[in-house]
Amino acid sequence: MPLKNSTILVTGGTGSFGHAFVPMALEKYDPERIIVYSRDEMKQWEMAKLFEGDKRVRFFIGDVRDRDRLYRAVDGVDYVVHAAATKIVPTAEYNPFEAVKTNILGAMNLIDACIDKGVTKVVALSTDKASSPINLYGATKLASDKLFVAGNAYAGSKATRFSVVRYGNVMGSRGSVLPFFRDAASKDSSLPITDDRMTRFMITLQQGVELVWEAFEDMVGGEIYVRKIPSMTITDIAEAVAPGKPTKLVGIRPGEKLHEQMIGAEDAPNTYEYGDFFKILPTINTWSPGTDMVKGGTRVPEDFLYTSDANSQWMTVPELQGWLSSHFGDESANRAPSATH
Repeated sequence: MPLKNSTILVTGGTGSFGHAFVPMALEKYDPERIIVYSRDEMKQWEMAKLFEGDKRVRFFIGDVRDRDRLYRAVDGVDYVVHAAATKIVPTAEYNPFEAVKTNILGAMNLIDACIDKGVTKVVALSTDKASSPINLYGATKLASDKLFVAGNAYAGSKATRFSVVRYGNVMGSRGSVLPFFRDAASKDSSLPITDDRMTRFMITLQQGVELVWEAFEDMVGGEIYVRKIPSMTITDIAEAVAPGKPTKLVGIRPGEKLHEQMIGAEDAPNTYEYGDFFKILPTINTWSPGTDMVKGGTRVPEDFLYTSDANSQWMTVPELQGWLSSHFGDESANRAPSATH
């Protein structure tokens, strides 16, 4: 196991992903250290309480925009998970310069720091919105994905390798549709629905963490990993959260897609299918020519698309309700979940 007895750094580690990744990695791999790197001291203070007395968990205040601080943070680190991002679509639209600084310039800073400090492997978290983007957040994450893939060429003969994992709506994470609906159900007589035709991919934080582990285990460098996950209609999500509650159509927000896409037609020629994920291979590979990146995968059809509306897997209302019950107990759906989920 590559992460065992290693030092791991998680950028943006006080977010939803970090709250899932840290305890799961501690239990599964018993690393020597996990460094939580983020810029919010209050979130670090609150998260540190959960790991009080565990000397394996360290906290490091810093911003991915700060190149010098990143160089200090990754010194002596074996593996990096890059989860830091400006990721709320309207926030990025209204603050485009800030989104670029974090999502693009921050990626550049991290790539340079990891190469120069000899980090072994880096996995960057991406999003469905990076596939054929229509909003600034998606565009910055597409640029970030391209940067991390190209980072392998920048590393050249050095050992550092970069890959990307891409997935859709993370169930229960901050800013996602489930907490939004749960909060809205406690305040309004009806749930706001942007468009009743809308569909969304559904992935748990645990599945997201496991995809990162899969990437660390499998990667040669430059691959984009896409987990196979089920879809739901937005109306079924609303019904699962607040059964019988009326809905009201409010229209699609600026920058929002009707259906999510994780693999577009442009990526299909370089995409291979495996048991529980797809893998998009880099179109240019100068850092490991002749190395088998396919590893037994099956090439997808030339016109292949992986979209939430044309998915072969669907989550039912009872299945989502079972997940809600297991994570939030038998409390009323009218109570908003903890921000740590």
